[in-house]
Amino acid sequence: MPGTLYIVATPIGNLEDITFRALRILREADLIACEDTRHTGKLLGHYGVSKPLVSYHEHNERTRSEELLRELQAGKNVALVTDAGTPLVSDPGYRLVAGARKLGIPVSPIPGPGAFLAALSASSLATDSFVFLGFLSPKKNQRRKTLESWKTIASTLVCYEAPHRIGETLQDIAEILGARPVVLARELTKVHEEFLQGTPASLLEALALRPPLKGEITLMVGKGDAPEQDEQPLASAVDELLRAGVPRMEALKTVARRRGLSKREVYKQLNER
Repeated sequence: MPGTLYIVATPIGNLEDITFRALRILREADLIACEDTRHTGKLLGHYGVSKPLVSYHEHNERTRSEELLRELQAGKNVALVTDAGTPLVSDPGYRLVAGARKLGIPVSPIPGPGAFLAALSASSLATDSFVFLGFLSPKKNQRRKTLESWKTIASTLVCYEAPHRIGETLQDIAEILGARPVVLARELTKVHEEFLQGTPASLLEALALRPPLKGEITLMVGKGDAPEQDEQPLASAVDELLRAGVPRMEALKTVARRRGLSKREVYKQLNER
């Protein structure tokens, strides 16, 4: 009979933010897979838990997943943890969970802390509809493409960002998403927990007057306006702009922007008539 793979959420900062159930599972597991054995060792030591640890991170995920699946098939219970928060949320683990499901091995989530939900709950931004983007790309062009793709979505955007890139990202947000409300949450649940609010431009000004930020950052951008619903036929909307003297390419761009479409999609729909 196979063992069970437990997906165990651990504190994102304050060690008191761990559930009784999570501690019980960690004590009962045969093996604990973690990103950094030293980091997890400190948490376990704090609570007097002594169990075999094995490293599981993005650089050894493929081979280690195979090893852990064999342990699970042999009947051992394995707890998967990340350095902070809930495993698989912008952290390794997908390959292991997918493999376990494929082999019929039970997978049980042990819920707990998560930085983006904690930040969102205290942000004062709308929470009825939000999109979690994980870590934005460190490459400027890709980061800007991602922001462009969510420009017309009427939802709060949430992402993680590194301290040394926060200025570049705020600049991109200012240029692409405009003066929306932005909340920057830093070092959640830790001694230096901090929330900064403003527009992208005002936050850039504020950050320029202080030492470089340190620590984990969750960045949230308030909702944009949903694209206006336009019942006028697409061709008619374009023709109307053309009659007004607007160049064809500019007319396509304008209609696309109004309807939350790409220029390519507008062009395609016109050609399908």
